[in-house]
Amino acid sequence: MEAVLAHLRGAIERGEYAIGDKLPSEAELCRTLEVSRPVLREALRALQTMGLTVSRTGKGTFVVAAAVEDPTFGDYAASDLMEVRRHVEIPVAGYAALRRTPENLDHLAHLMDRMERETDTTAWVAMDTLFHLAVAEAAQNPVFRRVIEEIRDALARQSAFLNELGGRREQSNREHRAIVEALTDGSEDDAVAAMTHHLDRVETTLTDIVRSPRTADGPPDGGAGR
Repeated sequence: MEAVLAHLRGAIERGEYAIGDKLPSEAELCRTLEVSRPVLREALRALQTMGLTVSRTGKGTFVVAAAVEDPTFGDYAASDLMEVRRHVEIPVAGYAALRRTPENLDHLAHLMDRMERETDTTAWVAMDTLFHLAVAEAAQNPVFRRVIEEIRDALARQSAFLNELGGRREQSNREHRAIVEALTDGSEDDAVAAMTHHLDRVETTLTDIVRSPRTADGPPDGGAGR
């Protein structure tokens, strides 16, 4: 999928497909790039998330931008989402360290165990959002939970995007584990530092994906099913 995405993104950024152009049909792209339809569709979804294309039902996929600027996750731009996450989740982690209950810690520990064993990306992404909800619950303020609930779909989309293109899952598990350890220790400072580090890494990975040069001239190597 990454190779297909790199190829299509590169073609758009080099001007081979101009703004307003319609991409070839899925069948034609699958044949040309020698990949399966599910792989192609993942790449097309990533292009749309990056803001390079839009998909119009019954009409196809059209180019709407020549370069990636600010990916969109659900209803929210990545930059807006990250700004809110920093202002909400970092202090929330500090409050959670001071206010968490034994039940909160048990729930987080159980989630972490499941996440560290999980190999299916879709299932892991679902638990990733549950983890951030659980930290908000541990802060014992229902408004914080409501805020995380509001951005829950965007968080899931961002998580899936970063895991697919940035290989974030194992690193994220370590960062989540550090947050849980800080909450268990009841250390506000450590919890704030751990959440700050986690969001720093999320933003860095996102920036690397957005800025990554796509210069491949030919179709990706590999056969169908990759």
